[in-house]
Amino acid sequence: MLAAGGAPVTRRLGHAGQVITEEQHAQMMEAGVYWTARAMQEQGSRFYRALGEALEAADAGNRRLIYRTWSDALWDFYGRGQVLAARES
Repeated sequence: MLAAGGAPVTRRLGHAGQVITEEQHAQMMEAGVYWTARAMQEQGSRFYRALGEALEAADAGNRRLIYRTWSDALWDFYGRGQVLAARES
C-alpha cells in the first residue's frame, strides 16, 4: 500500500512505537519461524532466547501477537536468521 506521493505506508507496531512496514510484517509471517527463532536463541539475551523458544512453540495467533509486540526486535532477528540460513545453504 502506498501513501500520497508513492511512499510506503507504515504502521506503528510494538509497545515502544517502532515502525515497520506492513510488507516487512507480512514477510516475517510468511517466512516461518525456524531461522528467526534460531537467531534469537543463539544470539539474543536471556529474554530473547526465551522469546525465541516461545515463538517456535506458538500457534499462528500467538505468533502474530509476538511479532506485533516486539516488531523491531523480531525484524532484526529475522534478518540475522536470514544470514544464518544463507551460511548453511
